[in-house]
Amino acid sequence: MDSMMSCPFCHLSFPQPELQWHANSHFNYEDEQFVSDLELAQQIALAPCSPTQTNDESEPTFQSHTSLAMAVDEKISCLISLQIKSPFYHIKEGLMSMLHTCLASEPDNSTITLLCGYVDHFQSVFSEDVGWGCGWRNIQMLSSHLLYQRQDARQVLFGGSGFIPDIPSLQRWLEIAWDRGFDVDGSHHFNHQIYGSKSWIGATECAALLRSFGLRARIVDFGPKELEPHFLSVPGSSLGPQMTITNARAKRKLLQVYGPMDRFLLRKHDDDPKLDHLWQHESRLSSKQLCDSTNNGCGPTLKNNISRKTKGGHQNLIEWVWNYFSDKIVTSGAQHRVVVTDKAPLYFQHEGHSRTIVGIQVRNQQNGMEQYNLLILDPAHRTEALERSLKDNIGWQKLIKRGVHTLKKLQYQLCYIDPGIAGEEDMEQLKTINSIFIEI
Repeated sequence: MDSMMSCPFCHLSFPQPELQWHANSHFNYEDEQFVSDLELAQQIALAPCSPTQTNDESEPTFQSHTSLAMAVDEKISCLISLQIKSPFYHIKEGLMSMLHTCLASEPDNSTITLLCGYVDHFQSVFSEDVGWGCGWRNIQMLSSHLLYQRQDARQVLFGGSGFIPDIPSLQRWLEIAWDRGFDVDGSHHFNHQIYGSKSWIGATECAALLRSFGLRARIVDFGPKELEPHFLSVPGSSLGPQMTITNARAKRKLLQVYGPMDRFLLRKHDDDPKLDHLWQHESRLSSKQLCDSTNNGCGPTLKNNISRKTKGGHQNLIEWVWNYFSDKIVTSGAQHRVVVTDKAPLYFQHEGHSRTIVGIQVRNQQNGMEQYNLLILDPAHRTEALERSLKDNIGWQKLIKRGVHTLKKLQYQLCYIDPGIAGEEDMEQLKTINSIFIEI
């Protein structure tokens, strides 16, 4: 029977299950800099909270602000001590290393593959989170890369613990992010509480959680032009001619949508027949050019000049992913090869599910067309099955490769991580979740 451990100061409590660990499940990114990393992480985590408005809209007093900050500080200190490392099946040979080997062994000499570096696969567990935990599992996959590949991220993530917390601990970290003023509008959707809940989360929860540690998590929305006003956005960004920025809070009020998952869950909008029509038919709109090189902090550009020789609006999403991974990499005229980039995986959200994009492949066909495949890790798949298929080099394509023809949803959302750790001033800006809209 599970026992509980709790903090006498902030009253945070966690189940302490008697876990049966797999022989290969040990996972630790700690090193000799653990103490200094922990100090830096606490400096980031204990940054001042945004003052909250009272019901009478009066200005918060210094005393109330200080009390709130002290309460959050206590929660953070307790959580750093109480959080539990997430068990998972660890592939000794390295999942991405095995995938690299399989991709390199493909006989086609006209393909180019771009991969991110180290990533561990976290599967949903039947007795724990099947049916609702995919978002948390994708956060864990993204975090595994950040902890392993980025020293600056390892210093600040999860209090500098050097490991990936389990879902209940992640839920506590998200609540603390909300307490500190990150994505206040989104927190309303969950009544400011997520711990112990089986509620679905989305890309904006991923962004809010990672931003609370100083990571520059960004959101990109893909959808039809008619739905553009109902997507997250932020004023002041520099976008291309086909992309418009407006106030996020004002747009959300149009449909009374406050949480990130609402537009993936709501199937009917009684106040907007046009949207009902769109949901039912999942229209395909014409392609538009993505962000130009003047964009600041809105993801990759089209500087690699991918030839648009395939039809369909969802090609915009594919091209964005290609340009994300190919940033600063020369691929023109290259023959068959596999390139490991310095890019982090992408949190990939769509209606009813989310997955993790770890790379992309392009094949130049004899007819001059370019065939793209996203390389995706799905938390619904069993890690042992992935390992076996990659080890035998049989059947892994069906588990990992996804072509443009599989993109059949009306709208998609990506979360990506820009380099660097935010300073105190930037942290305040990161508290408002922003989004770039791209038409598909």
